[in-house]
Amino acid sequence: MRMPHKAINKLGELERAVMDAVWQAGAEGRSPLSVRAVHDELSRSRDLAYTTVMTVMGRLAEAGLLTQERSGRAYLYAAADSREELTATSMRDQLSGMAARDRRTAMLHFLGDASPDEIADLKAALAEVEQRHAARES
Repeated sequence: MRMPHKAINKLGELERAVMDAVWQAGAEGRSPLSVRAVHDELSRSRDLAYTTVMTVMGRLAEAGLLTQERSGRAYLYAAADSREELTATSMRDQLSGMAARDRRTAMLHFLGDASPDEIADLKAALAEVEQRHAARES
């Protein structure tokens, strides 16, 4: 069973900066990371105490957003899910429990200002999902 995650839209500015650093490191094949590595990265653009970064990373691990593994006396951290997976979970959580009519209306409001490129991306994503469902059913 998956651990519940803190919603991505509920992250504070520093939590988001930590997650961005961890996701970037993962994309570059530098994961998992120590607190020191994240502190060094974030300290390039802001004045932060090491202990502050350590506390934030511990809380993100408790919230299920980071995995934590012991390495000697320290911990190494990695993202539990990709940015995209976390965003999708947050979107799904917002829509769950709504009546079908309300859910559809919310989606229409969300898509009302979509650009032609975003609509094309949505159509492509829907086509891919439909193909996956068809493949599962066959």
